[in-house]
Amino acid sequence: MSAQMMTSAPLTLRRPLSGRPAPTSPDRTPMVLPLDSDALLRGCREVLIRHGGETYRLRHTRNDKLILTK
Repeated sequence: MSAQMMTSAPLTLRRPLSGRPAPTSPDRTPMVLPLDSDALLRGCREVLIRHGGETYRLRHTRNDKLILTK
């Protein structure tokens, strides 16, 4: 694990800054909005993601691919 990855502040995703709920599609299901990988990686080659009590590793490879592992 790189020192840069350990010193980065955690990224917290919440509802839009406007305070309004996330947009919904006509059938009232939440829309999935794209999130740029740079926003997640923030200059690192990998980040750790906690989800459901598990830790996952998201890596950006030399071939410009993303790999998510448990």
